[in-house]
Amino acid sequence: QSLYHSIQKCDLDVRKTLLRQIVLAGGSTMFSGFGDRLLSDMRRLVGTSSKIRISAPPERKYSAWIGGSILASLSTFQQ
Repeated sequence: QSLYHSIQKCDLDVRKTLLRQIVLAGGSTMFSGFGDRLLSDMRRLVGTSSKIRISAPPERKYSAWIGGSILASLSTFQQ
């Protein structure tokens, strides 16, 4: 429900885009059936009129570390 409420707080014109670009990240998303359950919960909350796409990259367990590593390597971050 927090994902749904976060999207609902955004402008109307970006909600459809956000629903189509959900990306799972972090080790907790590795639980069996997490993505399927999230999709069914979002469909129940949003309804059938909106298209929902959830991306679950296999390296999502390390997404936060990878993102931090990329950020730390930027010259603008090191200043």
